[in-house]
Amino acid sequence: MTVLRSLLTARLWSLILKEVRQILRNRQIIFLLLFPPTIQLLIFGLALDPEVTGLSLGVVDYNNSAASRELVSTLVANDVFIVESYQLQQADLAQQVRTGRVTAGLVIPPDFDQALAAGKAVEVQGLIDGVDANTAGIARGYLQQLITHYGQMLQSPQPQEPVQTAVRFLYNPGLLSSWFFVPGVMGVVVTLTGTLVSSSTVIREKDVGTLEQLLMTPAAGWEILAAKIAPLFVLLMGDVLLASALARGVFNLPFRGHFGLFLLLSAIYVFVAIGIGILLATLARNQQQVILTSFFFNVPLIQLSGAIAPIESMPPFFRVLSGLNPLRHYVTIARSLILKGVGLEVLLPEIMALLLFAVLLLGVSIHRFRSQLT
Repeated sequence: MTVLRSLLTARLWSLILKEVRQILRNRQIIFLLLFPPTIQLLIFGLALDPEVTGLSLGVVDYNNSAASRELVSTLVANDVFIVESYQLQQADLAQQVRTGRVTAGLVIPPDFDQALAAGKAVEVQGLIDGVDANTAGIARGYLQQLITHYGQMLQSPQPQEPVQTAVRFLYNPGLLSSWFFVPGVMGVVVTLTGTLVSSSTVIREKDVGTLEQLLMTPAAGWEILAAKIAPLFVLLMGDVLLASALARGVFNLPFRGHFGLFLLLSAIYVFVAIGIGILLATLARNQQQVILTSFFFNVPLIQLSGAIAPIESMPPFFRVLSGLNPLRHYVTIARSLILKGVGLEVLLPEIMALLLFAVLLLGVSIHRFRSQLT
């Protein structure tokens, strides 16, 4: 029995070393492991920002008074709007909005200052380019808020309100958008890299014809599969450490939770990504097919994960559907551990879901891979 166990161990280690040598010789896989995760994390973390600033504004001031100029100054005071041009006619401003030269336009009527002096309500017209619905909605909100603020400044001082509100932002007091996006992008990086690398490694055996050679060796099917999974797991955990170092060093994420627990739960999700990759490799016939198929699966996973857009902003059907997305559960775990520092008991439902996905995906992918070995 001891001799048999030692033979099995020797065969397994030989297969693992073979896989490691193949991976190290494959420059494409090394590139996928190092370059895309770094670039994706930096680009998403630095570029994604829900705040909108620097919106181009066109102005038609028929009043041309101190009051109208003060209104324009209020709009551009916080850099939300930047005056791109002054026009003499409303038709010219409308043409600029139509051609995209300005995002928003403001038309001030001729009796603006007189109406304010008489204490009457006065209307100003806003024109907004609605092609980009998200930017248009934000621009409308800013316009309404800033004009309302200008109107309040014109009123006589009001007595102090009996009830006042003091707001304190928890977990992200600086309201840094990168603190929201980077933990989600870490999950996206593991998903994209894990599925592509694992599927490419398995499908390569089909392309070069070495899968048949493995079947001629004394190694069992589980040894062949374990030898493929083990190096991938170690390399992908290296990607998790790389992403964690970038998150801490570049974006100054606090990592308030237990880092060991974060690595343990990340390891579970790495198995999920490997399971998806092996499953895709069993469905595809060559490397080109597996890459195209991986994008077909990964894009919905990312869109429904809450990594880029909040789950709460999705329609009800997709909010329910996102519960079947393993990346959503990992993103929730990453944000909760990194930003909030919660304990294991709080994350238990997400952990159970992640374990279930890992078992199901690995089980199905292993079954299909073993069926191809027979």
